[in-house]
Amino acid sequence: MAVHPEVAAYRAARAAAGTPPLYAQTLSEARAADLAAIRAGSGAVEPVTEVRDERIPGPAGELPLRVYRPTGSGPLPTVLYFFGGGWTLGSIDTADGICRRLANAVPCQVITVGYRLAPEHPFPAAVHDCHAATSWIARHAHELGVDPTRLAVGGDSAGGNLAAAVTLLSRTDGPPLAAQLLVYPNTDQSGEPAGDDDPALFNRHSVAWYRTHYLADPAHAKDPLASPLLADDLSGLPPALVITAELDPLCAEGQRYAERLRDAGVSTRLEHHPGMIHGFFAMPGTFTDGRRAQESAAAFLRERFGLPAGPGRVDEPAEPDAATGPGSGDG
Repeated sequence: MAVHPEVAAYRAARAAAGTPPLYAQTLSEARAADLAAIRAGSGAVEPVTEVRDERIPGPAGELPLRVYRPTGSGPLPTVLYFFGGGWTLGSIDTADGICRRLANAVPCQVITVGYRLAPEHPFPAAVHDCHAATSWIARHAHELGVDPTRLAVGGDSAGGNLAAAVTLLSRTDGPPLAAQLLVYPNTDQSGEPAGDDDPALFNRHSVAWYRTHYLADPAHAKDPLASPLLADDLSGLPPALVITAELDPLCAEGQRYAERLRDAGVSTRLEHHPGMIHGFFAMPGTFTDGRRAQESAAAFLRERFGLPAGPGRVDEPAEPDAATGPGSGDG
């Protein structure tokens, strides 16, 4: 596997700085370091017409939301974006850069959910929070300016896992979803973590560390809401864009999930980034492929929402059933 020059430079800088891996830090240290790394790599903060914080009822108390609204009046197509961080790190601030860019580039309304974190709240707390928020937003669409016929879910890493889990729950319990955006998602927690031992990058020890915090009972790894790849049936799920990175320990399981979605008749696009690492999507200020992948995500959502292409946007996304290959963070 050829390492992208930007990845080589990033890895060298982390090694030279002696940056400890997140799994070698305390939870409070890791949470602060994760947010700082993402902010440092996300590039310039894009202005959005409106950004506001809300609170809604959740399964165990109030859930915080952050709403990003571009120019436009009336109900807008909306994506619920679930932040990454191994279900253990992260907050609504973690996905701020991604949400701003998607809101502007699609354009659409983006809402991110402050779901409960492990180990304080292990599986399935985060899944239930994310599905409860999705359902509440669909029921209260008018209050939030949401077009309930154009509601999608997405997320990166653990957020991609949660988005996939939400589609499984929504298939039977609602609400109907127009699309799912899965960025290097965790899809199978039942086997040994893949990857190498490079402490400068997200590696197999990172995967195991997050998994240990999230799954208080190891038997939960077999639950499809923790490991969507293990679901017996993936038919009837919304069209998907799955983004993977070659040097990511989660690469193979993300690609297998895309294959299984296709085999189940779900319109699925797989976009693979050679030489890239886990976390690149959230760091477009560091990785050129991060910018490209965010543009592809915006193009996919725009297509699923039935929006016209506009100036400066990606006008020709790959066909939904095509595999494409153009060409972090620790969360």
